[in-house]
Amino acid sequence: MAVLYLTEADVARVLTMDLALDAVAAAFRKLALDEAEVVPRQRCRTDAVMLHVLPAAAKTFGVLGYKAYTTGKDGARFHVTLFDGTTGEMTAVLQADLLGQFRTGAASGVATAKLARPDAATLGCVGTGKQARTQVLAVCKVRPIKTVRVFGRDAGRRAAFAAQLASETGVGVVPVGSAEEAVRGADVVVTATTAREPVLLGDWLSAGQHVNLVGSNFLAKAEADAEVFRRAAVVAVDSKDQARLEAGDFTAALNAGVLTWSDVHDLAPLLVGRYPGRESADDVTVFKSLGLGLEDVALAARVVELARKEGLGREIL
Repeated sequence: MAVLYLTEADVARVLTMDLALDAVAAAFRKLALDEAEVVPRQRCRTDAVMLHVLPAAAKTFGVLGYKAYTTGKDGARFHVTLFDGTTGEMTAVLQADLLGQFRTGAASGVATAKLARPDAATLGCVGTGKQARTQVLAVCKVRPIKTVRVFGRDAGRRAAFAAQLASETGVGVVPVGSAEEAVRGADVVVTATTAREPVLLGDWLSAGQHVNLVGSNFLAKAEADAEVFRRAAVVAVDSKDQARLEAGDFTAALNAGVLTWSDVHDLAPLLVGRYPGRESADDVTVFKSLGLGLEDVALAARVVELARKEGLGREIL
């Protein structure tokens, strides 16, 4: 089979949040049924650049592959490589910056659909970058959001972000002057930042909120303080194995005895009812997103299928 190469522009032609939500939900169902495998992110580096690799396979999708990306002073570069699950032949290579943004948003969307109150109408977003955008898009797809309050450190960026997301979602998006103002009283809270120290304090939370923590995937970085987990009735993560290596948000709470690993549930079995989720309208629920290669592989496979139908991309081998 010819290997298809898709650029970011090709991916953008077919990628939607509805597609991402469907693909990522299917990926988690495969994990719950033991029909998929994920390997926690592996990293290596030179003096200037770090390479990150996330492999995954889903036998009933008929595909396996990996996302690989580099980070350094010149930014980040993302690709997903796919292989046929029966023959092992390489089938596609995709530029995957936009794809990664959408799969991360979709993972939070899937968690929000399970854990947030059905009538959730307000969203508080801390962060104004590319990942924050897809978080808002996903949450607005799965809950009847009427108002989004957004905070970022740069006033100009948060105003521009609010205007863009209002146009994309059709809901009211309001820039606010502090993270606390974005969070207090919101039904759903998202943090999608590059912060090393907490930008979300548990003292700001109130009964019934659902929180998506998205920004950190290093043990030395945390967006939430220990009090967030003291207040949480449910703590879920996309991969507990990966969380042990990367979930810096948990570190202070674990050290303080506020949280134990037995309190943390993998999202996949929770989605299919093996663990209780929200049991009360007053429960505070938390989803810690780290990002799994399976999310990338599942969504990339769907994108490639659509791209082939539309004649997008070019054959490289």
